[in-house]
Amino acid sequence: MRKLSTFCLKSLGVAALALGMSTAMAADKTTLTIGFVNGWDDSVATTQVAGEILRSKLGYDVELKAVEPAIMWQGVARGDLDATLSAWLPVTHGEYFTKMKDKVVVLGTNYDGAKIGLVVPDYVEAKSIADLNDSKEAYDGKITGIDAGAGVMRRTEEAIEKYKLDFKLMPSSGPAMAIALARAEKKHEAIVVPGWIPHWMFAKWKLRFLEDPQNVFGESEHIDTVVSMGMEAKAPEAAAFLKKFSWGAEDVGAVMLAVSEGAKPEQAAKDWVAANPERVAAWLK
Repeated sequence: MRKLSTFCLKSLGVAALALGMSTAMAADKTTLTIGFVNGWDDSVATTQVAGEILRSKLGYDVELKAVEPAIMWQGVARGDLDATLSAWLPVTHGEYFTKMKDKVVVLGTNYDGAKIGLVVPDYVEAKSIADLNDSKEAYDGKITGIDAGAGVMRRTEEAIEKYKLDFKLMPSSGPAMAIALARAEKKHEAIVVPGWIPHWMFAKWKLRFLEDPQNVFGESEHIDTVVSMGMEAKAPEAAAFLKKFSWGAEDVGAVMLAVSEGAKPEQAAKDWVAANPERVAAWLK
């Protein structure tokens, strides 16, 4: 066999060194576990996009876990979850934050102007929550809800009591609520659901929030990124990115709509990241 040239040997040595450095750098990256609210489309979209950037741009291994809100907050507080980008404050998840604020770190707001309340198609007559009793029969005396225990569900129960509504709150799930809304829209029937912005349903149909003069659902909210106490030391690059990560209704709406129309969440996130390199680069500076 021919002897390898000195140049080839040097080249192989450099390549081996580079491979070793790359492997060492990859090994140094820790695994991040991020919780998101099971069934909440905005939570899925935001978490998937952040997860894709952490993986493809920063080299972290990322595990995404779909959980209920209470489990999500408890997980971050205990350190079982490193982060969540789905903390609705100050109202929706206010009770959780009050209990666990000394055990978590709020990195910042990733979406401003969020809102919860009772939502109806624009074609119904009711303007205020107080108007619902006047046309109870049209709504079949029910409010089509989402997951039992969700913050917006607890506020809806409070609204039923404060407005003395002769309505029954029917728990289901986010997707089931959207299906019921789609059926009602198709038949031009009355329906009332606990809803929130950001959500793709506002891009698909003409909807509005019922007025809430007693302010049961509170004012506009913000969605914050919350991490465990040790996360910033554990993954400083990830924490620096998550502090800067913030987007608006058009951005998150594009990802949510893609998913609602059949795209897998992971692919919708990859497509958005690929289509918005400047936004991503700004978050990573």
